[in-house]
Amino acid sequence: MNTASLKQDYQERIVPVLMKEFGYTTVMQCPKLEKIVLNQGLGEAVADKKIIDVALQEMTLIAGQKAVATLSKKDISNFKVRKKMPIGVRVTLRGERMYEFLERLVRVALPRIRDFKGINSKMDGRGNYTLGITEQIIFPEINIDNITKLLGMNITFVTTASTDEEGFALLREFGLPFKK
Repeated sequence: MNTASLKQDYQERIVPVLMKEFGYTTVMQCPKLEKIVLNQGLGEAVADKKIIDVALQEMTLIAGQKAVATLSKKDISNFKVRKKMPIGVRVTLRGERMYEFLERLVRVALPRIRDFKGINSKMDGRGNYTLGITEQIIFPEINIDNITKLLGMNITFVTTASTDEEGFALLREFGLPFKK
């Protein structure tokens, strides 16, 4: 199944289902998936600068798009953090790459998690959803032999939905395996 098919699936199957479920009068009222943001906070990078480089490479592999380092906003002496120090990695996916990543996440990566029973269905109150992943090795792009440290990440699905119910219904139709 190619990426165009997930977008096509949205237009041909998901939109009519959502219109019926929520009683929308026009297609434009249907919530859409705006972007997917992958984020990795790397507090340990304060002591070891190589962690950021490794994380940038891995995140770029996973997303299929160049990742950028996030920088600290201010000095925090307790954590030995200086202003503008790299402390994380993130990448924002939109359009074709977003659908392609979603497809890989749902069909390949999530089923590879040990003892997987589904993901929690806690939305943020505005129709968006953040999924926390504890290990980056669930993605097939990552070669387990080259791993120095297991790093987790947050994957945020930003939708145009105005309520949690609408956002949840949209992501459920896209195939995210929520717990019952």
